[in-house]
Amino acid sequence: MQPTTLQISFRAFLIGIALLFGAMAASPLLAQSTAEEAPVYEEMALGDPDAPITVVEYLSFTCPHCATFHNGVFKQLKPDYIDTGKVKFIFREVYFDPYGLWAAILARCGGNQKYFGLVDMLFQHQASWSRQPDGPSVAARLFEIGRAAGLADGTIQACFQDGPKAELLVEKFKEFTEEDGINSTPSFVIDGTNYSNMGLDEFVDVLESKL
Repeated sequence: MQPTTLQISFRAFLIGIALLFGAMAASPLLAQSTAEEAPVYEEMALGDPDAPITVVEYLSFTCPHCATFHNGVFKQLKPDYIDTGKVKFIFREVYFDPYGLWAAILARCGGNQKYFGLVDMLFQHQASWSRQPDGPSVAARLFEIGRAAGLADGTIQACFQDGPKAELLVEKFKEFTEEDGINSTPSFVIDGTNYSNMGLDEFVDVLESKL
């Protein structure tokens, strides 16, 4: 029998809590993952790989300021800088809470082809899923977003059951944020220099100064 949405959400809750607090080995549910091969981390990036400027954004799917940036500044920057080959823009998720991890698991569930569309959907509808009163309600909303993006329930369920993949995501989150000294979102590393959240004019000034 396939797990129900409620069962999946409880499993995902345990994954999120166990991983975020370094107790993965203590969770028997994680051992039930059906993943057969070691997961590979996929860097999610838009733009020309050889662009003269590289921007790394550290984002949290539950962060309101991140949603504001993506729904505004990012969409204004994209046609002039990313689509024209001036900027390679890398997305790196930060997991300050379990729901942010769940959203990242969903966003990555369809691979690179689905990721950026799901990022848009998660930020556009952030209030409708991240502010639900409990885990099962959040999971139900995430399932709805996944279905709207064309993912089958079985695919979403498999992604939430993949403990090794979730562990890898958290390991990479810790590695990248420690390496770049990230403690808030959204934060940006532009050609090796750290920047905090910026409006459009300030972001454009930084990019133009590096071109």
